[in-house]
Amino acid sequence: MRADSWEESTAPFTVVRSMHGHLSIWPADRPVPGGWTRVGRQARYAECLAAVEADPDGPRRPDPASCPQRTIPQLVADVVRRHGDRPAVRDADHTLTYRDLDRRSDAVAAGLRARGVEHGDRVAVHLPRGADVFVALLAILKAGAAYVPVDTRYPAARRTLMVGDSGARLVITTPTLRTEADDADVQYATVDELTTPGAAAGGPDVCGCHAACVLFTSGSSGTPKAIVLEHRNLVYFARNPALPALTPHDRVAHVSSLSFDAFTFEAWNTLTSGAEIVVLPTVTDLVAGDPRHELSRHGITAMLAPTMAVNHIAREDPEAFAGLRILHTGGDVILPAACRELLNSSFDGTFSNLYGPTEATTACTSHRITPDSAARASIPIGAPLAGAQVHLLDADRRPVPDGQPGELFIGGAGVARGYLGRPGLTASRFLPDPFTTGGGRIYATGDLARRDEDGQLEFLGRVDDQVKIRGYRVEPREVERTLARFPGVRDVAVVAAGEGDGKHLVALVTGDDVTLPGLRAHAEAVLPDYLVPAAFAVIARIPANGHGKRDTAQLLAMAQEELRHRRDAVAPRDEIEAYLARLWRELLGVETVSVLDDFFALGGNSLLAFRLRRRAAAELATTITMEEVLTESVLADLAGLIRARKDSLVG
Repeated sequence: MRADSWEESTAPFTVVRSMHGHLSIWPADRPVPGGWTRVGRQARYAECLAAVEADPDGPRRPDPASCPQRTIPQLVADVVRRHGDRPAVRDADHTLTYRDLDRRSDAVAAGLRARGVEHGDRVAVHLPRGADVFVALLAILKAGAAYVPVDTRYPAARRTLMVGDSGARLVITTPTLRTEADDADVQYATVDELTTPGAAAGGPDVCGCHAACVLFTSGSSGTPKAIVLEHRNLVYFARNPALPALTPHDRVAHVSSLSFDAFTFEAWNTLTSGAEIVVLPTVTDLVAGDPRHELSRHGITAMLAPTMAVNHIAREDPEAFAGLRILHTGGDVILPAACRELLNSSFDGTFSNLYGPTEATTACTSHRITPDSAARASIPIGAPLAGAQVHLLDADRRPVPDGQPGELFIGGAGVARGYLGRPGLTASRFLPDPFTTGGGRIYATGDLARRDEDGQLEFLGRVDDQVKIRGYRVEPREVERTLARFPGVRDVAVVAAGEGDGKHLVALVTGDDVTLPGLRAHAEAVLPDYLVPAAFAVIARIPANGHGKRDTAQLLAMAQEELRHRRDAVAPRDEIEAYLARLWRELLGVETVSVLDDFFALGGNSLLAFRLRRRAAAELATTITMEEVLTESVLADLAGLIRARKDSLVG
């Protein structure tokens, strides 16, 4: 029985419950993993899911008396005792020491408890970037609740969804942002309103199994998923010995969105280490500005930057990271060329490629990037962090041999509690761990990877990115890795666009002086014909979303436009049009030119127009002015002007 077709399978399944109260689904013909027991009768997969959805119990409530795992407030309290007078958070207007942060968060926690906030509650944080964010987050955890970070840049509809779906009891915000809210059933309060002067430390008993935060991530159905992380999850990543240790002398850049899981590193890895958080512009604004200046003037020594940002900055200004002691990157595929440029700069710190979904608490594997690994065709995602387990399984959820691709499943301390209010989805993605005996769970990432001869994991793409092209199952990332080895290519995205028999691969390429005919010839020389993209196009940059990841919607739109352009193209009708089409393809780096195309709409500029005028005048033995090239920018119109001029000379 294939695990990727369980939903369609007619084989029997059963609902299983762990010793911790978690529910999942398991084939009836397989032994139940240790720490799990079958509950209910055998049934088809969909019936088991329905039974999970209807279960009134859910996971057991955490018991602090029986939970030895530490919490974020406990770790921060340790730092306060050792480094109370050192800076904890600095923004443009304020610097808070650890003692300041401790006292202010105590005062806000007292205000939250006075408003009825208690264990199991969620409190949304909808604040502008700054020191108050960290006061609010720590206060919520001290009050025994879980925080729900809501980025102020999100549209009102997204904010309303996050507050509503999280079941937030209260929203911490500003007076200005409160006036924009339309959630009449939710309490709103500012940090100042919640502050209770002279409040004593203390609060409810909180253990490592209590919920700490709710993070939203995109769902394949279009409905965002609310992921519940517990204190033990945050502590696992914040104090992971497999990562380079932060020290009280480090300054960590806060550039992530509050709602993105990279923020976990910026907040809790920093504050549990005694280092200083420095609030900078968001990563999008940082990249658009002068990152070298910003990082240097604030004395930044450590940061976690999205791979799209590292790819860009390493190309434009690799010296921007020169002052860093620790640079982590993750969230997408880091380019070997970007790694080489960075390692060839003055940067001499530790450079790590992290991998992990939000469901595994920011990262579960890490690879330290060296000149040797940067010389590879792709950068590994590395080996598991301390406390994490990674398994590569086949379609039957059995281990694959080293070197073979398999779906990546994650077990261990970073595995989240599950999806808030969606027990069926949780049961389908968080499965009994067959490799342990303590009622553990493994998370099905949907990512493909393989383990090399050195034990390093190589990311191959998404299981659900696989597409059928001419009846063949195709993995676009495989094509990307091949195209990225062609001289001049800096980055490439291969997108499947179209429907049914009309589905084609489109390669969107960035680089310096990339020759598309040469790139196509390279692909045809090393790839089966069904893996060779139907269309190639050079673009200025791979679009990124607000979190620094590839903007898949924009990429798909660009790919669809390229296919539409090819489909609607009008072929040259005489030798002059054919000559200009060839010249435009060469100058503009496009594969298809229609006689109805505009030179500047295809990416032309004044410098390329000058080269066009000079080449066409010499090779067609005619006269063309620069003004004529600029005004007659449609190929058919320019060809008509040249044709008329040549005809007049003959006449």
